[in-house]
Amino acid sequence: MVRQVEIKSDGDVFHQIWRHRPHHISNMSPGNVQSCDLHEGEWGTVGSVIYWNYTHDGKKKVAKEIIEAIDEENKSVTFKVIEGDLMELYKTIIFTVHVDTKGEKNLVTWTVEYEKLNEGVEDPTTLLDCVVTVTKDIEAHHLK
Repeated sequence: MVRQVEIKSDGDVFHQIWRHRPHHISNMSPGNVQSCDLHEGEWGTVGSVIYWNYTHDGKKKVAKEIIEAIDEENKSVTFKVIEGDLMELYKTIIFTVHVDTKGEKNLVTWTVEYEKLNEGVEDPTTLLDCVVTVTKDIEAHHLK
């Protein structure tokens, strides 16, 4: 499942936020992300474990993720959810955020790979809506 959004703010800065400073996102999108804490490792390194407190569909939720991959050249970061509310719905769920910078245009692509626990579970469409909103909040913060 893929969602794209064009941003006017600097694509390199956007990538660096998701790679090195996700704990700053709660300041940029406080209605969606309440906190992001480092549980293991170092910010911006593969294998590090981060813990999110966020709001989705009006409900407070938590997610523990491991940084599975970082591609500096292609400006992408991959997070695999390993604990939290999403694991009640999905056997696996992996988020990749990729920034494509071309001149003045910066295109942010969110990809969600997932396996449902059962057929009654909905696709994570509203979750993608949420990360797109966070993306726009980060953009707005940097355009101030």
